[in-house]
Amino acid sequence: MFAHLAGNLSVKHTYALLAISEAFAMLSCLFLSMNDSQHSFFDHMRCMGCIVFVLICFLSMAAMGLYRPLQRGTSREQLARILLSFTLASITEGIIIYTIPMTSIPPKTVFMALGLSFLVVCALRYGFNKLHTTDLFKHRVLVLGAGARACIIQDKLRRASDRKGFQLLGYVGIEGDAAGVRQPDRLTVDLDHLAEFVERHKIKEVILAADQHQAYLPMDELYECRLVGANVIDIASFIERESGKIPLLLIPPSWMACGNGYRISRLLVRTGKRLFDIMISLLLLIIVWPIMLVTALLIRLESGPGASILYQQTRVGLRGKPFKIYKFRSMKVDAETHGAIWAQKGDQRVTPVGAFMRKYRIDELPQLFNILHGEMSFIGPRPERPEFVEQLSRNLPYYDVRHQLKPGLTGWAQICYSYGSSEEDALEKLQYDLYYVKNFSFLLDTMILIQTVEVILFGKGAR
Repeated sequence: MFAHLAGNLSVKHTYALLAISEAFAMLSCLFLSMNDSQHSFFDHMRCMGCIVFVLICFLSMAAMGLYRPLQRGTSREQLARILLSFTLASITEGIIIYTIPMTSIPPKTVFMALGLSFLVVCALRYGFNKLHTTDLFKHRVLVLGAGARACIIQDKLRRASDRKGFQLLGYVGIEGDAAGVRQPDRLTVDLDHLAEFVERHKIKEVILAADQHQAYLPMDELYECRLVGANVIDIASFIERESGKIPLLLIPPSWMACGNGYRISRLLVRTGKRLFDIMISLLLLIIVWPIMLVTALLIRLESGPGASILYQQTRVGLRGKPFKIYKFRSMKVDAETHGAIWAQKGDQRVTPVGAFMRKYRIDELPQLFNILHGEMSFIGPRPERPEFVEQLSRNLPYYDVRHQLKPGLTGWAQICYSYGSSEEDALEKLQYDLYYVKNFSFLLDTMILIQTVEVILFGKGAR
């Protein structure tokens, strides 16, 4: 019975259960660390301290990417992330304890609870990872199709980290399929008894991936599959769910027009997002103004009194309208004498100070003023230069869709994909941008905001 229930949970649900378990574990560690009996555990100030303790630990772990279902890495790398998250939590707790003494929990108790929580979380993560290597939390899927479209699942979702939520039973060839899926993944199934096969093998999802599915799919049997409890889903929706991006090469034009999502145009949503931008930008400016001041001094010392500190550049914004973006200058003054060029890894135009700024995204801090001015949002697709937009709009489908909302300082593509320096990279990032446009929510924005901390601390994707 437990295995049946576990198999019906999605990867997101299992990570939600993990987060709840870790929150209770950290709260228990804090309770065990309280060895005084002078105050009730449930008094008002102590309850507030407990909530703050758990919230800081949770946000620190989320900032290190520990609640990302698609996160890859070895056990040692995950241990390093846990250690960094508790280091960040300890620093934050220390600042709160010694500057805002608003709780009745002694500092010794807090730091003892942090140490215990670190050990308990490591143990929970070890058990969770062991369970995820089994099929206990995976639902069984069958791919209907074994041609070129189905081969995308075999090629793009081939690693164990890409298949955390499902167990692939195999691929069933359909008449009209091109050559694609390799043995031994191909299955021989009588399509006239597909529903019986699905029920017998406890398959929870049938993925439609035939190259000529409109003409050759057994529609009556697929209806029967739904009656016996299996979900039927097209390959584009399946890959969108499992990879967090929209597979542009798989979708027909009607898919973008008729699909769910695209709620960004609602007035209440736009107003809420604008208030979110203003609040976060003002808060960050209060925190980072000393960093911005030091950065300006370093640029001036490196380049001399005649060189500019800030760099203005034209970018394409909402509905294709151009605007001036502000950045700390990270390249040599004459870097673009010969016109616009994609930034490359190890770009010789970048100065030593500029390389450090780019690695930790310090060069982008002046864009907080673009956000306050309303030209940008805190979260959204990165704004591109008009020269590149013209080229990419001609060569990439639906590229202009990303201009239906304000460009962002950070975004879904930035935390999921490294810096792009070619048209192929632009296509990959576009698929993530379109996923964000389609699935926008304040919860997704909050998740992106938290995980941006990981991008900054590890210098991911910098050029």
